[in-house]
Amino acid sequence: MQQNGKIGVTTENIFPIIKKFLYSDHEIFLRELVSNAVDATQKLKTYASLGEFKGELGELSVTVKIDKDNGTLTISDKGIGMTSEEIDKYINQIAFSSANEFLDKYKKDANSIIGHFGLGFYSSFMVSKKVEIVTKSFKEGTDAVKWSCDGSPEYTIETVEKADRGTDIILYIDDENKNFLEKGEIDKLLKKYCRFLPVPIVFGKKTEWKDGKSVETDEDNVINDTNPLWTLKPADLKDEDYKKFYQDLYPFSDEPMFWIHLNVDYPFKLTGILYFPQIKSNVDMNRNKIQLYSNQVFVTDSVEGIVPEFLTLMHGVLDSPDIPLNVSRSYLQSDQNVKKISNHITKKVADRLEEIFKNDRTQYEEKWNSLKLFIEYGMLTDDKFYDRAQKFCLLKNVNSKAFTFEEYKTLILSNQTDKDGNIIYLYANNKDEQYSYIRTAEDKGYDVILFDGQLDVHMAGMLEQKFEKSRFVRVDADTIDNLIPKEDSKEVTLTDRQKEELKEAFISQIPTIDKTEFIVDYKALDEKAQPIQITQNEFMRRMKEMSAMQTGMGFYGEMPNSYNLVLNVEHPLIKNIMREVDGKEKEAVDAYAAENSNIRQLIDLALLSNGMLKGEALNDFVKRNMENI
Repeated sequence: MQQNGKIGVTTENIFPIIKKFLYSDHEIFLRELVSNAVDATQKLKTYASLGEFKGELGELSVTVKIDKDNGTLTISDKGIGMTSEEIDKYINQIAFSSANEFLDKYKKDANSIIGHFGLGFYSSFMVSKKVEIVTKSFKEGTDAVKWSCDGSPEYTIETVEKADRGTDIILYIDDENKNFLEKGEIDKLLKKYCRFLPVPIVFGKKTEWKDGKSVETDEDNVINDTNPLWTLKPADLKDEDYKKFYQDLYPFSDEPMFWIHLNVDYPFKLTGILYFPQIKSNVDMNRNKIQLYSNQVFVTDSVEGIVPEFLTLMHGVLDSPDIPLNVSRSYLQSDQNVKKISNHITKKVADRLEEIFKNDRTQYEEKWNSLKLFIEYGMLTDDKFYDRAQKFCLLKNVNSKAFTFEEYKTLILSNQTDKDGNIIYLYANNKDEQYSYIRTAEDKGYDVILFDGQLDVHMAGMLEQKFEKSRFVRVDADTIDNLIPKEDSKEVTLTDRQKEELKEAFISQIPTIDKTEFIVDYKALDEKAQPIQITQNEFMRRMKEMSAMQTGMGFYGEMPNSYNLVLNVEHPLIKNIMREVDGKEKEAVDAYAAENSNIRQLIDLALLSNGMLKGEALNDFVKRNMENI
């Protein structure tokens, strides 16, 4: 006997919303229906273990079939099935309070509707003009029933013949979604959402290459791994197992450095494996490689804002039933369970890094160049992580020796403290380009850190705030005596007229360098110190470097590169030039400077030591020196 009725939803807006506002997420219908089928199968196993089902379980799997001739996609299970009363209760009665207000509020957020009211089954209407349920309960003495609905609140339900328990969901795919009748599309979605479900998901038959073509075999094509690595006990796994799983997740990737196997039961349930990938640059390219699961059902791989920002650089999987399956990212970001999980993962990551550092510091130092970006990113974006990581974050000097923060402070405290009691951390970001400055500093007994990483300029700024009475200064930011001033500098006694004449003599001979300006500075250094040096103001250079990586600092990025041309007024060569331009007008100074080969030679040597002598100017320098040999 056929029964007709109207679905018990308090508003008729539900179907238009499912059709229209779920459209951008319409592929999730397959995840929803397969997940429901898996749940029904798992429940049958539970009833059997409790003795409430005494029949034969048989081979339990979920089957997905395409029938292009009839335009249908069918999801079948051999789980608990439903009686007509249960269909009426769970399918026909979508009755929730304040439905109109809720639908109006969330009509643009499909996942909130689906997740809030458990309407996973109704996501099938996103892609179907008609949906049928053919089901038979595992309970003895019950009839099989067929429910049918064409996407309006009207439905029919009737008794039918069905040999086995379980449920078939038959979708009559509408004209706009015929791509869901393509084998390749369904295969892709099953592998995306159902790859690790705990019940075998069968989609067609396996194929083999025979007589020059691909042919089907008799063996079922099971698309999922029902016991993924994170569900197993770490004690039962070897390093090779973790590495293989990583390659399965990220084919063609370099081998991971370390991993963390998470297994938490309280105060929330969380399992997973997080890998430390080898990352040296390209932060953005390495984000969002963590796959988020809920009971082995894929939720998202867009974890930014759900886990701390620096953890988005990690790879792997997280699985927790406390992570809602069907909610928007904005909901996930504000969910308290997700926040607790996020905090716990941060702690576990810090614990693991500290453990590796303490147990095998040699290995840790060898892998520091890959770990560095990850750890620095964490310290810059998460204060709690900084507090932990300062124990195992390293500073490497230009000679590749590694130190913890405390170790390095002890190393430089006595010799690199200036007259005001500030500890000066000297650093270089290019050993080759800044070689002469590094050697000069080392000759003075100073140690120089190598800060050549993507985030090091940001680290310098942060550490200056964290460390007491400390400054980070690039080794070419000033003359060696002024990098770490031990006493008040000797006063320059030139008149304004003398300064202007000296400035004109040198500025007129500096070759043109695009987007670069020079400011002449005068220092009374030792007469044996270099006659001329090029330095760069620490603040302005750091601001320009940060502007290249940080939005909102474009002002600094557009400014020309500014360098100091430091003249040592105590050096005999500079004193001689000063005497010869004394009292001359601008034109006369320019003419003198153009004829004085020493001025151009001094400038070129200073530019050369900074890697700034290029093109025509470099060619002229080489020719001039060849002629003088």
